[in-house]
Amino acid sequence: MPNRGAPTPAIALVGDAAHATAHLVAGAVDVDDAVFERLRGACATVTRDAATLAEASRDWWPLAMIWALDNQVGALASVLVRPSTAAEVAAVLRICNEARVPVTPAAGRSGVCGASVPLHAGVVLDCCGLAGVVDVDTESMILDVRAGTFGDVLEAELRTDHGVTVGHWPQSVELSTVGGWLACRGAGQYSTRYGKIEDIVIGVDVVLADGRTITTGGAPRAAVGPDLTQLFVGSEGTLGVITSARLRLHPTPAADRRAAYGFGSFAEGLDACRRILHRGATPAVLRLYDDIEAQRSFQTPAGVHPLLVLDEGDPALVDATMTVVRDECAAAAALDGEALLERWLEHRNDVSALEALISRGYVVDTMEIAARWGALPDIYAAATAAIQSVEHTLVASAHQSHSYPDGACLYFTFAGQPPADARDAYYRAAWDAGTRAVLARGGALSHHHGVGLNRARFVREALGPAFDVLVAAKTALDPNGILNPGKLGLPSPFGPSPAWP
Repeated sequence: MPNRGAPTPAIALVGDAAHATAHLVAGAVDVDDAVFERLRGACATVTRDAATLAEASRDWWPLAMIWALDNQVGALASVLVRPSTAAEVAAVLRICNEARVPVTPAAGRSGVCGASVPLHAGVVLDCCGLAGVVDVDTESMILDVRAGTFGDVLEAELRTDHGVTVGHWPQSVELSTVGGWLACRGAGQYSTRYGKIEDIVIGVDVVLADGRTITTGGAPRAAVGPDLTQLFVGSEGTLGVITSARLRLHPTPAADRRAAYGFGSFAEGLDACRRILHRGATPAVLRLYDDIEAQRSFQTPAGVHPLLVLDEGDPALVDATMTVVRDECAAAAALDGEALLERWLEHRNDVSALEALISRGYVVDTMEIAARWGALPDIYAAATAAIQSVEHTLVASAHQSHSYPDGACLYFTFAGQPPADARDAYYRAAWDAGTRAVLARGGALSHHHGVGLNRARFVREALGPAFDVLVAAKTALDPNGILNPGKLGLPSPFGPSPAWP
């Protein structure tokens, strides 16, 4: 069960956490006694406890979950610091910047790409102490909230005390924080209605590497140069540490409607989703499953590709949206929407299967991407075939999870059972095969899981010449390279990122 308002380990370390070792070796930087004492003077919670460091140095990256079976973590921090105010964050960063000590920001640690793994040791900056609602403006429908606030805790307070919602419901809502959503450019399961986190945020407070604090955004719209808020959203802690944010709110929905339809092919279902969005309808949930995933999740017959639809909000708008959906799905078979949506709602945040499969020797992961509607059918076919062709793959499947007027997100799942000594190699080969198929057909590298360590090797290729602009921004904002080094494929002064296997 999740630890309410606190990080939840993805899988138990098989052994004494105090004796866990690092799987990756990449220029580890120790924190000497002088710097340690300065950190203790800047922040109340500073520790070198080995077991605490082992737990704080890992996240939900499935490959690292495999390493946990050997009592290993991706890398090991030298010190954990847990600030409770933005001023403490600033003080810690000033010290580390002066001492050239790497800092890895972390909070819920629910990321699945290794973004919060302290690759070069140094300091893990645990932001969970930066928690709580600052202000709820129900006239303007704006929330001011600290970055370490967990999603389920936030939504419970907003709905119970204020009758409002952010509308951001990632599968990890019980495991993740506001800062994490922003850092990895996350998406909730209702994003077709409410938008991704970059559509929800209107401003952030950020501490830069040298300890300076800046505030971005705040107006409904502005034309004061580039949008600096979006510079930090998705930066995965490499450009600054987000300490609080302003987010858009919505009234708690007064009504909801549900429906489901079965298509003869995945491509037919995608085209129906496209038509729905092009007519201006934005149902909160518009999830299309291929028949492999549908049989596994809903026990539907072979050959049926179900589309699950749920909308919520003002009754008049919901009725209009569902009318558009019904019209555009008229050629498909009507399914029991109430039963299928209820099943999905009951299990949508359940992540327990991942640990169970990995503990039994399987290698399992998901790969989410985005692309234009015109490219999606080809990407679906090519990526699933490419992953399936990797030796030891048992299954490769996909569903469409987030829709927009110009395209959608495809969420691939793969599972394999290689020999124990080939798990790392299989994992990398499966990711290489699927990602190359996506990039070759114009798809985006990631839709909402981010980059971290796992996708770092693809970023230069995915961005092309724009990668140099990202490097320039990193150099300008963090000239000593202390912020989350080794992530986003950025060069690091502490040495190159290790390859695996």
